[in-house]
Amino acid sequence: MRIFSSLYARALAWSRHRYAPWYLGGLSFAESSFFPIPPDVMLAPMSMVKPERSLAYAALTTVASVLGGLLGYLIGTFAFELVAPLLQGAGYWDEYEAAQAWFTRWGFWAVFLAGFSPIPYKVFTITAGVIAMALLPFVVASLIGRGARFFLVAALMAWGGERMERTLHAYVDRIGWITVSLVAAVFVVHRVGAMPG
Repeated sequence: MRIFSSLYARALAWSRHRYAPWYLGGLSFAESSFFPIPPDVMLAPMSMVKPERSLAYAALTTVASVLGGLLGYLIGTFAFELVAPLLQGAGYWDEYEAAQAWFTRWGFWAVFLAGFSPIPYKVFTITAGVIAMALLPFVVASLIGRGARFFLVAALMAWGGERMERTLHAYVDRIGWITVSLVAAVFVVHRVGAMPG
């Protein structure tokens, strides 16, 4: 099934829209506190379509994401009881517990790693608020982690240009299904490992 190619075509269409930067900023803000779709799905095609604007797009994504992370921090500080059932319902509870363990062990570096990696960043922003992590280290770690990720994505896409766009379009369905399979495998392994022996 060519699900991912149609989604990719839609993301490319959005990236060419006159209000694309506004959409990118809104998506980046929302993803850091409650929305499930990462901003990379718009940042990558926007950087390919307009490589001369790629660094500006990366900066916008970074700033909006960190501001959204501050909202997540406030949610964790003042409204965790309200969002805890939502975390459970969305399947993020295991990640939340893992985030607490990461903070206990690594502190600042937990936020940095979450900002850079595919791990749901929103879980860490909320957890940082729950444990009352110092705000300045939280913001600095978020800026570095999120910035490193988004500037890397933008630079790679701008460098690849139309050639990268053609390659992605040709292989996006395979990449999508491989990613889904890997996520499912990690989930199964995690669940089996968590079962009482």
